[in-house]
Amino acid sequence: MSDEKNTGFSLKREVLEWVENMVWALVAVVLLFTFVMRTSTVSGESMLPTLHDGDRLLISNLGYTPAAGDIIVFAPDNRSDPPLVKRVIATEMQTVDIDFEQGIVYVDGVALDEPYINEVTFETGNVTFPVLVPYNSVFVMGDNRNHSRDSRHNSVGTVDTKTILGRVLVRFFPFNTAGKV
Repeated sequence: MSDEKNTGFSLKREVLEWVENMVWALVAVVLLFTFVMRTSTVSGESMLPTLHDGDRLLISNLGYTPAAGDIIVFAPDNRSDPPLVKRVIATEMQTVDIDFEQGIVYVDGVALDEPYINEVTFETGNVTFPVLVPYNSVFVMGDNRNHSRDSRHNSVGTVDTKTILGRVLVRFFPFNTAGKV
């Protein structure tokens, strides 16, 4: 009889340990995705050929300082719009100018080498160039330059760093293109 009691007690203890471990794992995942990283989805074609509509991304803002070339996700001013995914072209106190005849982007007078773009930049937007990027802001553009609503448009403008949700770390879906971006 005591063996049956011990077996029942042992089974209860094992089940409680499993439940406790699952709760701790859930807490760890929630904390990880709240404070360290989160996911985002690409909406639209503005980042072609680098990213595609529907791509799922893992992003992080932990200790992040924006740098030129980074792909970021940020919340637009109109909170009802989905987050935007764009490439940082310039950071605070840098000057951006674009030669729309040649399609060349300049930062502080130096032409950017942009092997990642879909096509050269002919779409002007409605911002007057050159643009001096204010403190705590970045200038962003999509890789599909002529089909992107970005800092060349007043509706986006320079992006306040407080609205940056994170830097793109990896694409995790679709699985056949998963990996570092």
